Amino acid sequence: QVLLQAYGGGLVQPGGSLRLSCAVSGFSLDDYAIAWFRQVPGKEREGVACIGNGYVKTRYVDSVKGRFTITKDNYKKTVFLQMNSLKPEDTAVYHCATEVTNCNSRWDLLDLGRWGVGTLVTVSS
Repeated sequence: QVLLQAYGGGLVQPGGSLRLSCAVSGFSLDDYAIAWFRQVPGKEREGVACIGNGYVKTRYVDSVKGRFTITKDNYKKTVFLQMNSLKPEDTAVYHCATEVTNCNSRWDLLDLGRWGVGTLVTVSS
């Protein structure tokens, strides 16, 4: 079975840092791209970052460029999202998912395959 589990969220003050992890099973990260997206009640989901399956390729939404970094460890079957200089507007439930286009230029349309339970990030004083 294809399974993904995001974890590592929590409460952090503005300007702080947090690292999220996405543990995957049932497939290899050599074969599938992974995207992080976030959801806030009453709003459309938003793509945050994407990392390709093989060649080095990463994508970020403009609002997080310079602050967030997506990486992965294929051997450990884990994708990470390092979040620095966090802002209150980053507050959301963060999910990881397989991404169908291998992070092409329109990755932000979120052409997704599978995802699981997200993790809550709250940025507040």
